[in-house]
Amino acid sequence: MSTLIATGTALDAKPQTRVLIADDHPIVRRGLHQLLAEETDLSVVGEVPDGDALVAAIAAGSTDVVILDLSLPGARGLDLLRRLRADFPRIPVLVLSIHPEEPYALRCLKAGAAGYVEKTSDSGELVEATRTVAAGRRYLSPRVAERLVGGTDVRQERQPPHETLSEREFQVMCRIAGGRTISEIAAELELSVKTVSTYRARLLAKMGLRTNSEITRYVFEHQLLPV
Repeated sequence: MSTLIATGTALDAKPQTRVLIADDHPIVRRGLHQLLAEETDLSVVGEVPDGDALVAAIAAGSTDVVILDLSLPGARGLDLLRRLRADFPRIPVLVLSIHPEEPYALRCLKAGAAGYVEKTSDSGELVEATRTVAAGRRYLSPRVAERLVGGTDVRQERQPPHETLSEREFQVMCRIAGGRTISEIAAELELSVKTVSTYRARLLAKMGLRTNSEITRYVFEHQLLPV
């Protein structure tokens, strides 16, 4: 009578981390899918092109981690992050963006992201970041992480003016630079015109600026517009 010895059964295998990719470019989604498919512990369970499809896919279940492009059609990146944080607090979101970590990474973390990776990063960093947030930890590059743990005096000394703004002031600043009127901004943010005007006055004072043209110049010089 022979005896069979199992050397590697399905019961021994660790469950794969189920990843949902949200990006409006099919080529990018395909590339990310292929990259993650090479990892035995990761599995891509879906790809979506916009914010509404993303929310629907997460609500359907079977997602452990979301890899999110901030610039999805029909969605403001930080607003979408806040919505995901509120509706799906247990699903970590890793932001993958063309924009540099500074100044976006820290704002994304405050809005609910679990990590931030630039699209110019190598593939190994994306895989590492995905595993990190799946394990319940935050992921940032060493440079940004150093800013978080650095001395308060050093951080304040190097802090650019726009980082002194509140989230609403930052949103108003970027929308002004995008060519929107006060009325249009009020409608988008669901605020009164008076409130938006107050935010504008505050940000001008904090930034040491005087006009919308100066706001626009500053925003473009610091690559702040897309969020």
